[in-house]
Amino acid sequence: MTKTIFGVMPTGEAVEKVVLQGGGLTASIITFGAVLQDLRLEGHDAPLVLGFEDLAGYLDHSPYFGATPGRCANRIGGGRFTLDGVDYQLELNEKGISHLHGGSDGMGRQNWTILQHGSDFVVMEVTDPDGRAGYPGTTRTRATFALKPGGVFSALYETVTDKPTIANVCHHAYFNLDGRADILGHDLMIAADHYTPVDERLIPTGEIRPVENTAFDFREMRPIRLEVEGEQLGYDHNFCFSSSRVAKRSVALARSVNSGLTMEILTTEPGVQFYAGGKVAPAVPGLDGRRYGAFAGFCMETQVWPDAINHANFPNAVLRPGEVLRQETDYVFSKA
Repeated sequence: MTKTIFGVMPTGEAVEKVVLQGGGLTASIITFGAVLQDLRLEGHDAPLVLGFEDLAGYLDHSPYFGATPGRCANRIGGGRFTLDGVDYQLELNEKGISHLHGGSDGMGRQNWTILQHGSDFVVMEVTDPDGRAGYPGTTRTRATFALKPGGVFSALYETVTDKPTIANVCHHAYFNLDGRADILGHDLMIAADHYTPVDERLIPTGEIRPVENTAFDFREMRPIRLEVEGEQLGYDHNFCFSSSRVAKRSVALARSVNSGLTMEILTTEPGVQFYAGGKVAPAVPGLDGRRYGAFAGFCMETQVWPDAINHANFPNAVLRPGEVLRQETDYVFSKA
């Protein structure tokens, strides 16, 4: 493992970068946002994720590339929720109408502290103070990233709180398994019988709808590309695996027929937000000088369902003192 200075925050804080190796993978992780800045597989030249070569790209242009958003990832409708009879209003950082990924200065934009590291793992931590963005309670989240035998990139998040609050942490890498300009030629399988439809704000309506006979049926491997009236369907939806957190199991498989690469996803989480990257358009180049446009990478954000606190029929998003929110996902890469 190597550790270097990746850049300096506007506050003067140094952002560190660690480079891990193991299981045929090389991962670069920075303390800003606990971001997976680069990921490479032995024998495959192109990066497996979207990212930037310098800190300025992340500060000014990143749509959460490789980040760890929280304290509550994804969207909360109107930024409002009620917990134990108390009403809370969170920052409306998405178009002034919704709360997204913990707010404008959430965990995905904070500088984390490295607690421990080795050649194939790193442990880092961040504290989210009481009242930031409107959240009750102070939380502490620990992230453990590890490279394991068999091409496994493992992301484990553990969160505790000193007051009842809501919490949901996810890994927000944008994947591209062949280095081409878009991922629409990738095939994808998501082992979900249901998904959550959304309104015009991309907030779940509360319905849990079967995927059968819809454009959201990925139960068998099929291309991500699906045009409706000449335009690619802009997937940004939650797919439902279970009503609660369970033992880690396989939930999805992606592959590129062009490169022969596959990525299997195993997770403890009750859902995954599949975002096809339709709005990706940073103004500056990414890794290896690549220019990213629409659908340059796709996200598989394993997590509690979006806006869960406002839907009694959704999985629990409440975290209380004495509890540990433990969310674990493995991304397993292999080449045919």
